Amino acid sequence: MKQSDCIGCGAPVGFIDRQYCCRCTARQKETAARAACPRCGQQRVLQEDSGRCITCSRVCTTCGHPVRNKTSTLCRDCSRMTERDAAKAPCPRCDRPGYLREDTGWCGHCSRPRQTKQPPRTCRECGRVRRYAGLGLCSACWQRHPDRPFVRVEGLIAELGQPPHWLRDFTADLSAKYCVSRVCTMITALGRLLLDDQPNHPQALLERSRRSGRSMGSLARALETFFTGHGMAMTTDQAERLAAGRRQRRIEAVPENLRPSVKAFADFMMHSRERARRAGTRPRSDATVEAALAILRDLARFLASGRGKQDWALTDVHDAEAFLAGSPKARKRRLVVLGQFFRFARSRKIVLVDPSHGLTARGPSGFTGATLTLDQQRVLFRRWTTGPAVHPHEALLGMLALLHGASSREVKMLQTVDLDPHARTTRLGDRPHPVPLDPASWAVLERCLAHREAQRTDNPHVMVTRQTKSGRGPASTAYVSHVLDACGFPPRMIRCTRLLDLVNTMDPKLVAAAFGMDPEATMIYLADHVDAGRLPER
Repeated sequence: MKQSDCIGCGAPVGFIDRQYCCRCTARQKETAARAACPRCGQQRVLQEDSGRCITCSRVCTTCGHPVRNKTSTLCRDCSRMTERDAAKAPCPRCDRPGYLREDTGWCGHCSRPRQTKQPPRTCRECGRVRRYAGLGLCSACWQRHPDRPFVRVEGLIAELGQPPHWLRDFTADLSAKYCVSRVCTMITALGRLLLDDQPNHPQALLERSRRSGRSMGSLARALETFFTGHGMAMTTDQAERLAAGRRQRRIEAVPENLRPSVKAFADFMMHSRERARRAGTRPRSDATVEAALAILRDLARFLASGRGKQDWALTDVHDAEAFLAGSPKARKRRLVVLGQFFRFARSRKIVLVDPSHGLTARGPSGFTGATLTLDQQRVLFRRWTTGPAVHPHEALLGMLALLHGASSREVKMLQTVDLDPHARTTRLGDRPHPVPLDPASWAVLERCLAHREAQRTDNPHVMVTRQTKSGRGPASTAYVSHVLDACGFPPRMIRCTRLLDLVNTMDPKLVAAAFGMDPEATMIYLADHVDAGRLPER
């Protein structure tokens, strides 16, 4: 009989002390017996042997995947794989299991006919019987055939919907500078850039071809030379990037506590250079800024390790004097940088007193460098004029420095347009008049020009290296500074020997006018020299 209503569903309850009907009571007991299955996450009654629901407890005996069928022990994939393996049999030819064909009795791989290789042919270039590659050539001859880059670029033009008009001219320019395989590699890389969805106008293409490292890549350098030479794009900021990286490495080498002031001074020098450029004065070069940062780096390391000071405000005159005494030959240059830095630091309230204010770098005002003896000059002259194993660049730099007092920069910047073959003269640097060359110097110059012609380059400079033959820039300063290492004497010593001899045998003002120098620059070579012919007789 009905005693009360169920509080869950409202059905009649036949027991006095119960609040739920029989159905709700059974539903609660069933819910209490269920738990979340660790595999499927559903609320199910877990099995005691596996700890999962009854569906997840049925797994494949081979791979462990769930099995839906109650009577199966394998999953669908394993069952199919077992059926396929049962249908296979070992092949009599290769001894591997496979489906044997009725016509051959072998597996499918062994039953398929092999592609026959083309018979060897006689190469029309080298005459050897080799495998055919293309155009009647063997593979080796085809790899170095001069028409291969043009065949490759024609295939690239066929792939492009709107090929650029400069593509064939660029290929011809590359073929004149690089080997065949290198040109094909660069054209392939260029094709990947042209086939993407980015803009393909020259400036955007040049920026996308650059590599992220310290080197922009050979393709980017070739594109920059070609585009700037034809007026289709502006030059990149690769030199500025490299200079910024060198400055950053010098700043990061400073101890951490002293680093912010050095970084602020570097920013100050860069802003000063921009102001000098806008004003039309002489701005600091990258080498000057980097040399100043290198000196401050050494000073910061000296203060941190040798003096135990971690703040610029603790620097005194004794610290500056001890740092300058560590390198007496560089005292003048170091003192100039220290004065610039501490004046900047005092204006920014980093230090209260300039420790380098009372220091001086007085030295001999005359020339004190080393020079060559007459016998040494004769040995060098014979080496550069008769030595067959001497590199043409060494002979050119040495002869121009020994006989004409040319500096390394003048020889490095010398171009073919500065030469006059009829008059046998050349223009060196900022000299106001052409320099006549003697037969020995002209012979060395012709040898260097022959070396330049063998490199097949469009670089206008006379001294062309492997790194600069594909561009139009001069040889690097590092290369020119080591050209004369084989002879054992630096270029500056050879040039100073010639200047010293000319100044002491001629009028210094005439030497300054001929070399394009200031009169004060030639007067230092007169130090400690007395002309015996002008002394009064006793």
